Amino acid sequence: MVFSDHLYAGTQNENTQKPKLLILGDSLSAAYGLKQQEGWVSLLQNIWKDESVQIDVVNAAISGETTDGGLARLPRLLEQHQPSHLLIELGGNDGLQGHPVSKMRTNLARMVDLAKQANINVLLQDMEIPTNYGRKYTSMFADSFEAVAEEHQITLIPFFLQNVATEENMMQRDGIHPNKDAQPVIAAFMNEQLKPIILRTNTAE
Repeated sequence: MVFSDHLYAGTQNENTQKPKLLILGDSLSAAYGLKQQEGWVSLLQNIWKDESVQIDVVNAAISGETTDGGLARLPRLLEQHQPSHLLIELGGNDGLQGHPVSKMRTNLARMVDLAKQANINVLLQDMEIPTNYGRKYTSMFADSFEAVAEEHQITLIPFFLQNVATEENMMQRDGIHPNKDAQPVIAAFMNEQLKPIILRTNTAE
């Protein structure tokens, strides 16, 4: 589901384009098992609206998305929404489904390249998977995100469930998706991570 809220107040400088963040993600950003307005993306939009932060948000996250699907959808999304910033929150389903890490890493790199070719600032969400996939696979998976970020010189956002995933009272029964109580925690964390980067890089352009 794609939706956009125009979150701004006051007069916008005619010479400064208001930043627009496109979130390309999976169920963790698509409010899986919850109402859309309960998810962290909607809550982040509300935070920015309350603070009169001039950032538009387009949530293009869909449940079950892999890096294959994200790569296939990205060109149309970029053309349709013309964002100034892209957050790639993908890879978790690749890992849970045991997809080759090399393919996932290639897909992430191609998405970064597509966005950069359109002069879009790219942020990559670090991802983690349960340790029961084996030490080698889990290690290769975890290392991929930092490697892509370093190779393409983009910002790596820390795993947004790092303060949530180990708390049973903040997770749904499947142990994978955060529940309603966790969403404000994630939104606050992402506000802290994203807002200064987006506003700084937009001003620098």
